[in-house]
This record gives sequence, structure tokens and C-alpha cells, in this order.
Amino acid sequence: MKKTSYRIKRYYLYALISIISIGMPFITFGGKHIFLLSFDKKELQLLGTAFDMQELYLMPFLLMLLFIGIFTLTSILGRAWCGWGCPQSIFRTIYRDLIETKLLGLRKISNKQKNPDLKSIKNISKKIIGILIWAVLALLAASNFMWYFVPPQDFFPYISDPSNHMLLIGFVLCIAAFLIYDVAWLKENFCAYICPYCRVQSVLFDDDTIKPVYSELRGGKIFDENKKQVVFTKKDLNSPENECITCNKCVIVCPAHIDIRAGMQLECINCLECVDACTSVMDKLKKPSLVRWTSSRHIERKGETKALRAKTLMYFLALVIVFALLVFMGSKKEHMLLNINKTTQIYKIRGKSVSNNFIFLFQNTDTKTHTYKLKMMNYPSIKIHRFKSITLKAGELRKKVIILSTDKRLVDNNLKDVPLTIILKAYAVDEPKRVEVTRKTVFIFPRADEFKLKN
Repeated sequence: MKKTSYRIKRYYLYALISIISIGMPFITFGGKHIFLLSFDKKELQLLGTAFDMQELYLMPFLLMLLFIGIFTLTSILGRAWCGWGCPQSIFRTIYRDLIETKLLGLRKISNKQKNPDLKSIKNISKKIIGILIWAVLALLAASNFMWYFVPPQDFFPYISDPSNHMLLIGFVLCIAAFLIYDVAWLKENFCAYICPYCRVQSVLFDDDTIKPVYSELRGGKIFDENKKQVVFTKKDLNSPENECITCNKCVIVCPAHIDIRAGMQLECINCLECVDACTSVMDKLKKPSLVRWTSSRHIERKGETKALRAKTLMYFLALVIVFALLVFMGSKKEHMLLNINKTTQIYKIRGKSVSNNFIFLFQNTDTKTHTYKLKMMNYPSIKIHRFKSITLKAGELRKKVIILSTDKRLVDNNLKDVPLTIILKAYAVDEPKRVEVTRKTVFIFPRADEFKLKN
């Protein structure tokens, strides 16, 4: 059975990633998305759970998981993200291999070095058509990106009312314009000169990192260290130590315009096109490929590749710790929010009682309606006035002026007013254990001589 090439495997993976990326914003659980960072609603929705902007302490953990995960993947599988999951690579493959090659016939799939011949009107027309096709797809990609910030159920009504949503439309058009320029003109130069990821690979790679590697032991040394260039010399096919026939197919098929035989280079995106090209040639000669997706240790016959080593174990440990912290912090999510602020009046003495006024801001961050009550936790003599309960629908927010007062002498200080730290608990009547929050605030009690004076 013929082995499926890495290029075809990448196509399958690209199709899967595209379907997931486009479809995920439309999937909801109880009205909540898998991932949505909504600036409009000021909340983060993650795996069907909504987190208010005040709960965005989870974002650093998500970012750490993302970056440490990519670092872990890179240390084990090289720049697999670049060649197999990066949007830049997916977009370039769609434009170059699908539109320009398959649909318009401007290129050959086996030669990514040769640019389309634009000397004829026919080819120029095809080039323009290709850019127009990509422009439509770029608008879709830009819209898809925005769906993770403005959900589709809001996005489409917004763009149908352009006069009131010019900022959103401007974002979509700017992203689409960049994608058109990036994919049609900037090309792989983005990977080599703009993306910072290629600059860190030298730190993350080691002899056990799996990557496209040319075997100098079998193929011969193609790169001249002294001249700092690739030297193309015809090899003797019958010589066991020089098996490379310098067909250069691994070179002309490379979208990054490098020669893998010169060793690892920062432009390499791990697409494995060179591996496919060499494999197809060496199969005809009944020999194993000279360019393989393996580690330097293995191809130089210094031993077997060690996937689990000190570096990767530390990365895995970091991932486990960060993920555990994310789960722990996420489990502390409050299904209601409560902000307490004092009014400008410090306190008020009326008869034998001292009162403080507060502005309470309640918000129901749960998915259903709740009725909330308040309870004083540490000073039972301080009573709650002008509040019995409040009912809020899911997502509803409401302010309430509440008076806390006491007729007991809580402190006896003749020199100054005394701030007392009080603890209040707000809870849902129907689910007091699950939906509750505890907040601290300050109750100002007047100095003793003023309290006596007023009485």
C-alpha cells in the first residue's frame, strides 16, 4: 500500500482546522459559547461558562497554557505548529496550492520556487481572478476571526446596519486587506522576517527535537562550510557514502525557499514538502529517503530519539501546574457579582443610631433568574435598611442604595472616627450554597465625644 504523503495529510488537517474554526462560534451550551471574548457584553465565555470582566484573572492562565503548550510542542516536534496549524500556512496553501495551482493552473504542485509567468494577458487575468477569489475568502477569514469577539448572532445584524457599526466593519475590512497583502505578496517572508516564533527555535531545539533532517552520512556533505554556500556536485549513484543525486527536488518544492541539505534554518516551517520530494525520488532507487522527519540524534546514528527528557518533562510539569491553577480558579467562579461603594457622606447620626449609606451594584452572571438577599456576617448589631430582596434576570445589572445602621456603641474612641471592617454576604434564595458572594467594606463609626454630643 502506498504511503500517504505528508502534503496530503496536511491538507486533511487544514480542512479539519478550518471546519472547527468556522463552526465553533456557532456552537453554544445554554446560550454560552466555547470561546468568546466579548467586549460588547464585557465577559469571557469559556466552555459554556460566562466570566465577567472582573473575573478575567483567568486570561493569563489561558495565555500561559497557549505559549507553554507551543513551546512543549516545539521542543518535541519542532515547528509542527508552523507547518501544520498556523493560519498563515493554511492561508498560503489555500491560495498557492488550491487557487493558483489546482483551479487556475498558474503553478505546479512540485515547484514552489517558480513564480507564475505573467507575461501573457491570460495569465495576468488568472492572477487577478485568483486574488479576487482569495479576497472573498479573506473577508470570510476576517469575519470568522471577529466572531470570537462579536458572536455571529450579533455580528450579522451589526453589519446589516453599517451606519451604527462602522468600527466593526472597519476592523473586518482592515484584517481582510492585510490577509490579501500577506498571502498574495508578502508570502513566506512573513514567517522569516515578521513572525518572532522562528527566532526562538534555536533555544527550543536540541538533538532530540523531531524536524526535517538531511542525512549527510548517506547523502554526502552538500554545504561547503568554508564558502558558506551550497555546492552542487554530481554524485556517484553507486557510491554508498554519497547517495544524493542532486536532483534538487527537495529545493524547488520548498515554500520557504531554502535548501534543507544545508542544515536547519530559521525559515523552515516544518511543512515536510522536502521529505515527500526526496522520498518519491529515493523510492524509485529502492533506497530510504535522505530527508526524513526525525531527530538529529537518530539520523546521525547516535542513538534513539528521547521524547521524554529534562526539558520536555519541565514543560509538561509547567503545563500541569498552570492547568491545575486554571481549573482551581475557574471553580471559584461567582455566579453573581457584587460591588459595594460608600456614598460621599461619611456617616450620619440620627437619634441614638449611626448610619452609613452605600451603593450596591448587583449583577446576575448566572444563566437563570435569581432573587438575592443580604446578610451581615460579623456585626449582628449593624442592621440592613431599605433592602429586603432583589430579583434579577440572567445577565441583569442593578444599582441599589442601602443603609446600614446601629444603635450600639461599637467602639469608644475620643480622638478620631473609627473605620470598622464589616463582612456582608449576598446569596440567592433558591440556591444559597451555589450562588453566594462575600464582600468586605468599611463602616465608619464616629468618635465617642461627637456621638455623645449628638445624643
